Amino acid sequence: MIKFLRKILPLLAICCFFNYLNANAQKVVSLVDTTDQHIFSYNEIYQLEDASRKLDINQVSAAKLSKLFKPSKINTPVASNASSNYWYRIVIAHNTRSKNNWLLEFFDQTIDDIVVYSANKSGSYTANYMGASRPFGQRLFQHKNFGVNVSNNAGGTSTYYVRVHSHQPVNIIIVLRSVGWFIHYALDEYFFFGIFYGMILVFSLYNLVMFFAMRQIQYLYYIMYNLSIGLYEMCTDGIAYQYIWPNASGWNQYAYGIALYSSSIFALLFTQSLLYVKGKARRLNKIIWAVIILRSVFFLICLIFNRSWFNYKIVELVPLLLAYITGCRILYQGYRPARFFVVGYSFLVIGFIIKVMIALNVAWLPFGPVTHYSLSVCFIMEMLFISFAIGDKVRLLKKKKDKAQRSTIKQLQQNEELKDNLNKMLEQQVSERTREVIEQSQVIHQQNAELKAVNILLQHQTEEISRMNVLLEKDNITLQHNIEKVTHDRVMSAEVDYEEFSRIYPDREACFKFLADLKWEGGYHCRKCSYTHYNAGHLPFSRRCSKCGYDESAIAYTVLQNTRIPINKAFYMIFLLYSTKGKISSHKLSELLSIRQSTCWTYSSRIKKLMDDKKKELRNAGKMGWSKLILDYTESISKVKSDL
Repeated sequence: MIKFLRKILPLLAICCFFNYLNANAQKVVSLVDTTDQHIFSYNEIYQLEDASRKLDINQVSAAKLSKLFKPSKINTPVASNASSNYWYRIVIAHNTRSKNNWLLEFFDQTIDDIVVYSANKSGSYTANYMGASRPFGQRLFQHKNFGVNVSNNAGGTSTYYVRVHSHQPVNIIIVLRSVGWFIHYALDEYFFFGIFYGMILVFSLYNLVMFFAMRQIQYLYYIMYNLSIGLYEMCTDGIAYQYIWPNASGWNQYAYGIALYSSSIFALLFTQSLLYVKGKARRLNKIIWAVIILRSVFFLICLIFNRSWFNYKIVELVPLLLAYITGCRILYQGYRPARFFVVGYSFLVIGFIIKVMIALNVAWLPFGPVTHYSLSVCFIMEMLFISFAIGDKVRLLKKKKDKAQRSTIKQLQQNEELKDNLNKMLEQQVSERTREVIEQSQVIHQQNAELKAVNILLQHQTEEISRMNVLLEKDNITLQHNIEKVTHDRVMSAEVDYEEFSRIYPDREACFKFLADLKWEGGYHCRKCSYTHYNAGHLPFSRRCSKCGYDESAIAYTVLQNTRIPINKAFYMIFLLYSTKGKISSHKLSELLSIRQSTCWTYSSRIKKLMDDKKKELRNAGKMGWSKLILDYTESISKVKSDL
């Protein structure tokens, strides 16, 4: 027995050693036509972090560094350090009898730079460059994911090296697929993308119509929220880079951050408006505004200082949970539309949790289309239930409106009844009053008959009075004319007060008219060209030469030119000085005209001097002699006027 054990134990040790080597060796993936796709994971994919970012394919493929590759400890490797290059190695066993063409596909569309090295017949490696930092048109396959062909012409086993660098943590999801399955999968995927984005567009258009119908700001908030979610999904799916900005690789690096910020802000604004948070939960309303402000500050910091901070998508959990908690609080208060809001956001929270679990590489969570697109499905469910919430709110508003209309109709009916009762009372009172009026009308009819006879008599008297009034009116006109003539003669020949004088020259225009008639009583002659025809000038009663256009005012070249006192008072002062032969004092003139004594003295002195100069002309001038003092064409009088 001991001899047997001595013989068998070495054999068992050798078998265990080889089993250990096989267990730790990198697993080879074979090309099999019965399997359309295969996702590399765990021992199928080895990785090496290059912190110096200086290693090339020759160094990595050498035996020395080849030993440093380690198998992935998680289902999906993650390139988490933005300052390092990550190298990944996979081994594929080719099958020359395979009827399919094969390719390697990389799922994460946010990877900045991918270089796939495949061995050729000469033993060297061929590099295929891909990544989100390169223009979309340079890709081998015009698809949102990165792809590279797998050559299956020669048999045997080939080792592929993949170098990855990105400014943000990325998942290294490498899938081996047949080209036929890739086309089938891509068509189905783009078909569902069309449905997804089409539903977002339909929800947005529906709410736009509701906004035009209801004129409520909440619909605009929800439209902007839906469009922001759609833009974010297009950024993460790579659809935006493929169809919207295929050549803007720089913008493609942080566009998702702008979409996330916009979706968070408009989600909170929509929550405020839909659930009446300001009136139902004022403290939560203040918290929402605080979160909006803080989120905006963080967005500006990321945009201005370091755009790589957009990678901290976990901050979106704060507005998401705040909106969810707000919905629960409003629902607890009994606001029914909040129940659909809570259900919709429950789906969104579940989708967000699944994404976090995928990012944390939870081992028991299977990777596939369901988990990969779980958040998109949850977005659709959330939009569906939010639409139910909006509809429920509209229904409640309509119910309140109908209730108000019924109340209004009931009030109108009561008003109609009151109006009918009042009309009946008024009709009764009108009938009673009508009887009284009829009785009074009979009395009035008798009185009218008596008054008619009296009116006939009064009519004859009225006609007689009218004839007398016509005669009196003629006498009054004659008398008034005589009185005006007497007054004018008295003013021109006797001493009168300023009030009586003002009746003849009441205002500036009357004085200007008098001056114009006085100046041009002998006919008009232009002072510039002696032309005798004129038109009306710019000033009242001025005359403008029809030939040369010289405009001469009525006051020009008179003693009143450039005078500083009212012209009618100047008239009266000249009249008083003339009628008293210059004996009236300046104090008396000041008292009569309400003008300063010094002004009266200066003006009267000049008029007295003028009277002395024209003593001979004024000797037999008569009652209108004072008007001769006004007109003056000599230089001496111009000097007097300038002094005044």
